[in-house]
Amino acid sequence: MKIVVIGGHGLVGSKLVGTLGDLGHDAVPASRRTGVDAVSEEGLAAALDGADVVIDACNSPDFADDAVMAFFRTTTGNLLAAGEAAGVKHHVALSVVGCDRLGDSGYMRAKVAQEELIEAGPVPYTIVRATQFFEFVPMIAYVATDGDTVRLPSARIQPVATEDVAGAVAAVVAAEPVNGTVEVAGPEAYPFGVLIREALGDDPREVVVDPDARYFGAALDDGSLLPGANAQLGATRFSPQT
Repeated sequence: MKIVVIGGHGLVGSKLVGTLGDLGHDAVPASRRTGVDAVSEEGLAAALDGADVVIDACNSPDFADDAVMAFFRTTTGNLLAAGEAAGVKHHVALSVVGCDRLGDSGYMRAKVAQEELIEAGPVPYTIVRATQFFEFVPMIAYVATDGDTVRLPSARIQPVATEDVAGAVAAVVAAEPVNGTVEVAGPEAYPFGVLIREALGDDPREVVVDPDARYFGAALDDGSLLPGANAQLGATRFSPQT
């Protein structure tokens, strides 16, 4: 089975290529590094020629509200059109658990728009919503830092290992399109303060829990970032070294 991974040299995309290759698939990474640009469509038709499955793991280089919306609308439209022309049988896209609950965030609004285009599009699909990746936990602390204080929401978060996301996507690829959404998350939910304190280790910054603190601009309640009851849970537990 030929599987083209758009964004195949990124954090998750590279793990997807490796995991799928280990399972015996012809997993082909496609990115600007290989001459494929999902925004301009350069190299896209050639990359998708003969593909059975396309996995969209690309991400916007600019997270400003208008820029990220334009990126996901453009790339998704281009991928769906090119996929239909190439006879792709399954369009798989990575999205975010809770994106439809976080309308304060321009990034999350853009992910919802991406999902809506896929749902209305011409190619059978599966949307894989994942919780926050382990690798981005330090970034949460960085963004929430003001001087010597890390100010965090009182909500919970259930981060996941990218290897576990890759395994979940590989299982999706091996099955028929669900024409809907599946969720994948880590095995354990943490209060933000507990997770970030563990991630900081010996870092002397003070962790403060503030119910009014925002998460990348979005207001949270306790379940905003948590998956539903039917989510697939990875086996890897968080540690500062993962």
